[in-house]
Amino acid sequence: MNKENIVSGVQNAPHRSLFHALGLTEEEQSRPLIGIVSSYNEIVPGHINLDKIVDAVKMGVAMAGGTPVVFPAIAVCDGIAMGHRGMKYSLVTRDLIADSTEAMALAHGFDGLVMVPNCDKNVPGLLMAAARVNIPTVFVSGGPMLAGKVDGRKTSLSSMFEAVGAYNAGKLSDEKLLEYECRTCPTCGSCSGMYTANSMNCLTEALGMGLKGNGTIPAVYSARTELAKHAGMAVMDMVKKDIRPRDIMTRDALMNALTVDMALGCSTNSMLHLPAIAHECGIKLDLDIANEISKKTPNLCHLAPAGRTYMEDLNEAGGVYAVMNELNKKGLLNTDCMTVTGRTIGENISGCVNLDPEVIRPIDEPYSETGGIAVLKGNLAPEGSVVKRSAVLPEMLVHEGPARVFDCEEDAQAAINAGKIVAGDVVVIRYEGPKGGPGMREMLNPTSAIMGMGLGSSVALITDGRFSGATRGACIGHITPEAASGGLIGVVEEGDIISINIPENSIQLKVDEAVIRERMKSFVPKKKELSGYLKRYAALVSGGASGAILNSTDY
Repeated sequence: MNKENIVSGVQNAPHRSLFHALGLTEEEQSRPLIGIVSSYNEIVPGHINLDKIVDAVKMGVAMAGGTPVVFPAIAVCDGIAMGHRGMKYSLVTRDLIADSTEAMALAHGFDGLVMVPNCDKNVPGLLMAAARVNIPTVFVSGGPMLAGKVDGRKTSLSSMFEAVGAYNAGKLSDEKLLEYECRTCPTCGSCSGMYTANSMNCLTEALGMGLKGNGTIPAVYSARTELAKHAGMAVMDMVKKDIRPRDIMTRDALMNALTVDMALGCSTNSMLHLPAIAHECGIKLDLDIANEISKKTPNLCHLAPAGRTYMEDLNEAGGVYAVMNELNKKGLLNTDCMTVTGRTIGENISGCVNLDPEVIRPIDEPYSETGGIAVLKGNLAPEGSVVKRSAVLPEMLVHEGPARVFDCEEDAQAAINAGKIVAGDVVVIRYEGPKGGPGMREMLNPTSAIMGMGLGSSVALITDGRFSGATRGACIGHITPEAASGGLIGVVEEGDIISINIPENSIQLKVDEAVIRERMKSFVPKKKELSGYLKRYAALVSGGASGAILNSTDY
């Protein structure tokens, strides 16, 4: 259905009367109706500039002969939600965003959509909606924040969380902590490292759903406003050519996105979101493919938290297209995939050279010959778990130590703050998965505390929950099956030896099989009293290895 189905003919005169009630002239009603999905709000730093981006999109649509109409999408700031019950409401909004956008788009007969997200769940939620609705759609984000600066060095939100850990360890003064607080996040925009928001915005370019620069042009640059105008024009061209999201988000395009993900060293959350997006496109994306792609994809970027470069640096170095052009030198991309420009990936990236080999390593001089993310399996995670390998110190790529077991993030955080975690330990945080949390909370507080206290080279952390893109260290998340679903992580006991081997993609509980069988016989997962949306979500959600999608078979 498009606008013509609801405004043409005598039978639809009532609909036209309501368009007049909106103040739309006959001329406006005769043009393609373009929905602009605005994630603007005044609580998320990455979203407070989206009103300006939306205005620019409207201008672009109008300039190209369309009629722009704005409607909203919600957003949660993961940074503000971090470390308390609010984080249970982060991942779950991905499906609310997809559902509500689908409802609005199809109820009102739009001819095309421009998605204006920025932060963590908005981008994948709106990509899921785009696949469902399948009308011409372009993405334009609000752009990344500029890096802060303390003591002459650039900083980002992960620096702030680690500063708290250093303060708790007595390594940072009150005055210096306040300086970090006031100078770490200096502008609007999505946080300045390669965290989840920026990972997903960069991957819109790799998928072909966003224009060049969508992932990297800083929020405060005027070029971001120009990009938004071009996005408005682009959707009108797509309407004319009838180019739709499922024409763009093919299996080959998803493989391109995974490849670029590995080269950039994106957030582990992309391993939740890409399978969920693929699912909406009718494509099954098995996480096992991630290791296959990683084996042949060099890691070319070490952006924060993995290194000391930031989104503004990647932008100046040529952005995502320059990374893709490097990858294409070894034929690692499918260049025939269609994009929102009406041209192929190959045509788009042609001539996009790497302007700074210190930010984007040349394909023959990578940080590593393998990609930035690894999927680990073993008896602890037979269905899979995920680690950001590019952000792990070399000495922690292989680690074995005693389990320190906690049934929630808060208990683990208290133990870390109290100095009860020591070198060699493996911190285990369970009942934080999609069902068990519910909502699969990110664990940036405990991981940052471990790093800030100087334990990053000697302590690992595993969880059936997940990690912020700002996390660095030997932090393995998405352990599936989770404790609440009867997974082995639920019977790990204090002092059990856990072996982690990232190069070999392995994670093992080193306990005799007979002992494990006895424990599992008597294991009854803990239940939580739930209400409202979280109760419904926990009843429907799948495991982390399949993207924490809502199982339609349970409806």
